[in-house]
Formats: sequence, structure tokens, C-alpha cells
Amino acid sequence: MWLQLLIAAVFIAMVISLAMGAGFLLRDNVSSRRLLRSLKWRIGLACLLMALIIYGYWSGQLG
Repeated sequence: MWLQLLIAAVFIAMVISLAMGAGFLLRDNVSSRRLLRSLKWRIGLACLLMALIIYGYWSGQLG
């Protein structure tokens, strides 16, 4: 149960990071570092999400 909630929270954080990155892309100029920081967060969250899913299947908690 907790693993599923954690996976959902990480996924929602990824969607929020994606929306923030789109906003930075539209508002900021070309030399903005906020877009790059948003991309780094999204990559880190995607790696965490994959690790959680692999752990969930390996441990039998996800089916």
C-alpha cells in the first residue's frame, strides 16, 4: 500500500516538474537555468520511479 502511494506521489511530482518546465520554456529567455534544473529533477524522479517499480515487482508488492 505504501509503495503504491509513493509511486503515485513520484509520478505526480514528475508531472508537476514537466508543467513547470513548460512554463519556464515559454516565459524565460534562452539562457535560463530554471529549465535545465527542471529537466534534472524530472530525470532524477524518473530514475526513482523506475527503481520503485522494479523493487515493487521484485518484492512481490506490485503483483
